[in-house]
Amino acid sequence: MKKIAIILGATGLTGSILLEKLLKDDRYETIKLFSRSKMEGLPSKVIQFTGNLLELDTFKTNFTGDEVFCCIGTTAKKTPDKKVYKAIDYGIPVTAAKLSKENNINTFVVVSALGANAKSNIFYNKTKGEMERDVLSTKIENTYILQPSLIGGNRKEERIGEKIGLIIFKLFQPLFFGKLKKYKITEALSIAKAMVNLANLKPAKRKIITSNYIKQISKINN
Repeated sequence: MKKIAIILGATGLTGSILLEKLLKDDRYETIKLFSRSKMEGLPSKVIQFTGNLLELDTFKTNFTGDEVFCCIGTTAKKTPDKKVYKAIDYGIPVTAAKLSKENNINTFVVVSALGANAKSNIFYNKTKGEMERDVLSTKIENTYILQPSLIGGNRKEERIGEKIGLIIFKLFQPLFFGKLKKYKITEALSIAKAMVNLANLKPAKRKIITSNYIKQISKINN
């Protein structure tokens, strides 16, 4: 039986690649997108629900399917207000997990970040860590939290500082081996492939998938 997938964050770098992959995947008959604005030029396989994702609860009756892929995330530059930042990076994924549990969706795959720690003194790491903790507390049967390092790929929006950071980071890649391997740049394509494989093949017993395992899982059947 073909499946229904839900994507949150389909306009971002990882989410847009994930959407492309699911559109070509015959295992999915319907893809539901939840976003602030409508995306144009998508096939009939896609159903779009637009509105304020900070009030995701209002979509409860439409938030039904087989799998949820959450690629939501903002940046300090785009969202300098920490209260709003947390409402996005913590609030949306946690609400999505709660809705998934209530609507009997048993697969939830979410992108977090390497270094996430609910007890951290760093706001970004703490927010991601609290998100992970509370997503896991919903006890959805197949929950996978991906922790990529710095994400590589061609973004639609210009992020000059991030682009320079990626160039510098790439110069040091040969030095990252052994325990440092997980700090290598994680390509958005690898994240998207791993998300699809995790949902369909469930190759990992672990719930937290760090960047080095993301790359391994992305190569299955590819």
